[in-house]
Amino acid sequence: MAAVSVIVPIYNVERYLARALDSLLAQSVRDWEAILVNDGSTDGCDVIVDRYATKDGRFRAINCRNGGVSAARNRGMEIATGKYVMFLDGDDFLHPQAMELCITAAERDGSDMVAFTYDRKYRVVNLVRNVMHIGDSKPKFAHYTEPEYLVTDNIFDYATESSHPGGTDGRWAVKHCQPWRCLYRRECIRNIHFIEGIIYEDFPWWSEVLLRIRRTTILNLPLYYYYPNPGSYLFSADGGVKKRSLEIAIAAAEKLYRNVDGNVRKAWTENFLVLFKRKLRGKS
Repeated sequence: MAAVSVIVPIYNVERYLARALDSLLAQSVRDWEAILVNDGSTDGCDVIVDRYATKDGRFRAINCRNGGVSAARNRGMEIATGKYVMFLDGDDFLHPQAMELCITAAERDGSDMVAFTYDRKYRVVNLVRNVMHIGDSKPKFAHYTEPEYLVTDNIFDYATESSHPGGTDGRWAVKHCQPWRCLYRRECIRNIHFIEGIIYEDFPWWSEVLLRIRRTTILNLPLYYYYPNPGSYLFSADGGVKKRSLEIAIAAAEKLYRNVDGNVRKAWTENFLVLFKRKLRGKS
């Protein structure tokens, strides 16, 4: 059993995929497996996946008919064997110490989840470079020795969808629902499925994860590099698809919290549900 299973959903990201997989090879720990779920790509992703799987047995290649990112992640979870799970999108990449820092924190603190953030400067710089048709920037990775951290047994005190949280401690806020922003103990999330066929599938999934987590370590470190790919489904989907997906995601998440304790439900409603409903009304 590997220490970490990294689930990589892949769809038509030929231009970026080698960079994502190279970031796994560059990790400062070696005890991992990467489940490469090729979701019916029509470009050259299958060739890249096969090349890496042939070169290093830690890469496990899975080829599927196109079913979307939720189906790909669900398939990856079905065969993951690691003690912990991370998610990495095929057009993004990880800091070389991402696994090391997260595993160390989880083992030290007995945490079910270790939260980190993404390099916002990298994202903004590349948004600008895309508009100007300039090549992508290459980050300079900081080296972390003894990073500060916070441990909590109530993730609802810190989790929020707000970019500028008020009631939540801004410095340690666990912002937004992206599944790739954390390391998870696999036993806590293995039966939580992404709703297939929609965008915003991360909201109901994350909402259920929050109910399963007992202890969380928060690292205020940019360990993920999110690339603003203009060809991604979220960027390219039309307004009708987004609206319908939000409606489904909100309904599924509300159902999860219908009978939840008052304080927990209140925190989740204020920090997530209200903001997603505002998004649905076109006010954010």
